[in-house]
Amino acid sequence: MKNTNRIKYIFEDNDIIILSKSAGLLTLPDRYDKSEICLINILKSRYGDVFTVHRLDRETSGVMVFAKNAESHKNLNEQFQERTVKKLYHAVVAGIVTKDDMEIDIPLMTDPSNKAIVKPSARGKESLTKLKVLERFRIGTLVELELITGRHHQIRVHCKAIGHPLLVDELYGSASEFLVSSIKRKYNIKKNEQEKPIISRVTMHSYSLAFKHPCNSDSIQNGAMISFIAEYPKDFSALVQVLRKYSKLPDYYLKSNNLY
Repeated sequence: MKNTNRIKYIFEDNDIIILSKSAGLLTLPDRYDKSEICLINILKSRYGDVFTVHRLDRETSGVMVFAKNAESHKNLNEQFQERTVKKLYHAVVAGIVTKDDMEIDIPLMTDPSNKAIVKPSARGKESLTKLKVLERFRIGTLVELELITGRHHQIRVHCKAIGHPLLVDELYGSASEFLVSSIKRKYNIKKNEQEKPIISRVTMHSYSLAFKHPCNSDSIQNGAMISFIAEYPKDFSALVQVLRKYSKLPDYYLKSNNLY
């Protein structure tokens, strides 16, 4: 896997590019500041023509696919529109999610009073997220989320709607960063030093992507189902490790709530 600072290249052939985007990097050019670095411009400077199939928010890290020709672009677009692409995200949400699995079927719409915000509404578009608990902690839960529809901010709004916003989400939650001192007793900071946050962006990562290869390649036959995983970046991995170390749920709680 090649690493060019803000991009980790996972796979490529004549038709597709699979990569892991770092948090903080725009997928497409900023609407107002065209000079800001974005992923599609980085790819175009390296490959020439590259076609965007989907996008990730600036603060979200993880796996993405890009097409290298019009035929692949058309095929992948159809797969996304027909919802045959399997998109799995991992996220740390606030609080203890007690159900092991659930479907969050809540229509969403852009808030008319603030176009930057999405909200639940009976007048909104159909939106479905499937949630599966991976690991529980005293202050949060590591979950896997399958995105069935792909609405703007869908996971963030759906998690908030069920009472478990992302552990760090300044827009839809209550925290802009996560500090070890918030869960570790007697956390000592050296004199004249300020504690650095473990993570200071949304606690969500695009973990895996599975779809049918759009064209014939040297190693993959047209129509074969392929799957790619993006490993946790340092900040997300560190968050999970800290929660395991300092926010472990006691056995009596797990037993009394049948959470084994």
